[in-house]
Amino acid sequence: MIKKTNSSSIKLIKYYKLINHNLIYNNKAINRYKKDNFEISADKVENLERLKKSIGAIKNCTLKNSATNIVFSDGNPKSKIMLIGEAPGANEDQEGLPFVGRAGALLDKMLASINLNRKNVYISNIINYRPPENRRPTDEEVNRYLPFIKKHIEIINPKILVLLGSTAMNALIGNDVVISKARGKWIDKEFGSCKTSIIITFHPAFLMRQPAQKKMAWIDLKMIRDKKAKIKI
Repeated sequence: MIKKTNSSSIKLIKYYKLINHNLIYNNKAINRYKKDNFEISADKVENLERLKKSIGAIKNCTLKNSATNIVFSDGNPKSKIMLIGEAPGANEDQEGLPFVGRAGALLDKMLASINLNRKNVYISNIINYRPPENRRPTDEEVNRYLPFIKKHIEIINPKILVLLGSTAMNALIGNDVVISKARGKWIDKEFGSCKTSIIITFHPAFLMRQPAQKKMAWIDLKMIRDKKAKIKI
């Protein structure tokens, strides 16, 4: 007797592959998600797969040519909270997942402080390939990947969009914005059919270099916590 495979399991397996948990037998992937039931819609999985393929098909990109892996996303695609950082580092490039290095460990602590974790948020970056030597992406590189992250936002359709650092802020809000003045405020913005509330805060890597700014980041985190409670997500 052949056991029928549950369609939800198939969609979850496809999602594991999408976010570079390429083997469903990978214990890290199983242990991390086995208690969760994302119930991802087929349309969302297909749209994300299509987007990832489009990014992978980019031509004449030196970042793509020098990187080990595309770093697409991590977390729960059903979440109404999306976080966007700058670009992958060395650890992210090796694992194919965003925020897995020291900055990622700090991000996990920041999320935990407001009762969130990677099972109930969704994470991506402006740039999907690691810049050599972890340098800051150029304006040309940001502009090349900008249409893709905007589409990514539209597919996830978050109610709260958290921009981590100046690169994400400038790419999605504008180059005339200074993070020290823009952080800690809500900005309503549309990305295609997605209407979302944006908050800007410091990138975890910056906070590691400037720990005194963690006080400001904590204010931003409390605003996210309070907004989440207010809109009941």
